Amino acid sequence: MATLYMDYTKPGVQYFFDVNKNRITTRNADNFINRLGRDNLNTLGNVSLLDIYLSKGRVVEPHYHQNAAELVYCIGGAATVSLINPFNNQISNIPITPGQVANVPQGWWHWEIATEDKTHLLAIFDAPYPEYIFGSDILTKTPIEVLAHTYCLDPELLKKTLEPLHNETIVIGPTDQCVAQKQKSSKPQAGTSAANANNQPNAMRNYRYQPQPTYYGGGWYR
Repeated sequence: MATLYMDYTKPGVQYFFDVNKNRITTRNADNFINRLGRDNLNTLGNVSLLDIYLSKGRVVEPHYHQNAAELVYCIGGAATVSLINPFNNQISNIPITPGQVANVPQGWWHWEIATEDKTHLLAIFDAPYPEYIFGSDILTKTPIEVLAHTYCLDPELLKKTLEPLHNETIVIGPTDQCVAQKQKSSKPQAGTSAANANNQPNAMRNYRYQPQPTYYGGGWYR
C-alpha cells in the first residue's frame, strides 16, 4: 500500500537505508542499538524499528512507548521479554529464541533481558517515530523530595541510592562500571585457595535470569 504523504514521482524518494549507520545508543562494543525511522527512509509508512545487540545479562531497561505497540523478534541468541498488563497488574515473562516473537501492546511497561551472549533482537513499531519513557528518567528526573514524600522514604538515602545513575538515561544496563564492580567483588581475597577461586562466579558470564512471580498491585494505569 502506498504511503499517503508520499509523492513517488518527485526526486529524493528513498528506497534504501543502512541501519548499521544510525546508532542511537552504545553501552560497549557488544551492547548497542541502531534505529530506522521515517526520517531515515522517507517511503516508510507507520512503521519503524530498533536493531538491538546484547550480551548475556544485559537489559533494555524498563520503559514504555506511549504512541506505539512493539513486536520483538529474536534473530540470534535468546532473551526474555517481560511486560506488565495494566488491566490486572500481572507480569508476563516471555522467553524467545531465534524465529520467535513477543508482542508488547501500546503503552505497556516492559523490558528485555538477554539470556545468551550475542543476542540480536529486532523491535518493530507501528509508528514512524516511537516515543520512549525510560525508568531511569523517571527515577532521576522526578525530584527527590517528591519521591521521598510520596513513598515515605528517607530523602538522603534515596539520593545516595540513585546517585550511581548520574542523571543518565541508561537504556542498556547494567553499566560497564557496575559490571566491573561486581566482577571485582567476586574475585577471591588474598589467601583464598585455587579451588575456592575456581568456584567464584563471573558476575555476567554466569548470570541466569530468574522470572519474578506474578505480581498484583494497586491498579497501575487506572
